Amino acid sequence: MKINKTNNILGIFFNRNTNKVDKSRNSNKKDKLEVSDKAKDFQVALEKFKSLPDIRKEKVERLKKEVQSGTYKVEGRRIAEKILEGIDLDKRI
Repeated sequence: MKINKTNNILGIFFNRNTNKVDKSRNSNKKDKLEVSDKAKDFQVALEKFKSLPDIRKEKVERLKKEVQSGTYKVEGRRIAEKILEGIDLDKRI
């Protein structure tokens, strides 16, 4: 009585057709990417934002001089309006 018949097992192993990919069926399919109009608008806005300087040096220097000389005037109403505009913008986003 023979217990180990490895030839039959190896033959079955090498002849099975699992995990084969039909290349002719998948070769003509291409990936497709569609970008929405909102995404395009966002990209344009982001590029413009990146091109802006972080600090407007001229304005900072002018304000420093006004504060040092005592000529800087704070307009409370204007500050409040800008704060409210920021809140409104946050709601829209």
